[in-house]
Amino acid sequence: MIPDLSSFHFILLFFTGLCAGFVDSIAGGGGLISLPVLLSVGLPPQMALGTNKLQGSFGTLSAAWNFIRTGIVKLDESIHGIVFTFMGAVLGAWSIQQIQAGFIRHIIPVMLLFVFFYTLFSKNLGRAAGRPRMGRNLFFMVFGLGLGFYDGFFGPGTGSFWTGALLILLGLDMTKASGTTRIMNFVSNIVALSVFIIGRNVLYSAGLTMAAGQIVGARIGSGMAIKRGAAFIRPIFLTVVFFTIVRLIYKNYF
Repeated sequence: MIPDLSSFHFILLFFTGLCAGFVDSIAGGGGLISLPVLLSVGLPPQMALGTNKLQGSFGTLSAAWNFIRTGIVKLDESIHGIVFTFMGAVLGAWSIQQIQAGFIRHIIPVMLLFVFFYTLFSKNLGRAAGRPRMGRNLFFMVFGLGLGFYDGFFGPGTGSFWTGALLILLGLDMTKASGTTRIMNFVSNIVALSVFIIGRNVLYSAGLTMAAGQIVGARIGSGMAIKRGAAFIRPIFLTVVFFTIVRLIYKNYF
């Protein structure tokens, strides 16, 4: 049943989108803010997920464009990642309709813990470009397919995995890793959104209201990330990863 939203609900959704867009454009994890609010206003779970993908797509597009516009990220350097992420997300979105995602829920918190502690104890990680441990084309093939599939299949923590992999394996600095992550997130979001639209699980009035806030928040957040760099992004990234782990453990075991 679709809830009857009041003016108060739409104001709440706008500012929720703004906050989620701000956080997501810097370190990912905006869904930790937006999805609970969508559920709290009475949307059924599937519709909340679809509506969340709609509003999130606007935020990731706004943030990605800001990183590209300022030259932090060059789109032609991300083409391989875009193609393989698209392919992976299509496979993931198709697979989730065929099988249950339950088994993967128990693996993801462990993997995120690795990203969290590696970043926490590697004090200089992301402060400057480092030595790549993997060829760029191979990296984007493996992680584009893998994380694209994961985002289409399940989703939570995708941005954190992208940023962590880009820092650790490609040796990008924190700002460029954040910008590249936003591009890949946008690609997989659009694929997942298409699946929800086909299934008629998107409430456009709520999604577009949040999208307006997302655009504003993402523009502000990405601008601050570009201006302030790793010292600003790193603590927010670690905080988002930590709360994502807590949320997944709570959801899985309690």
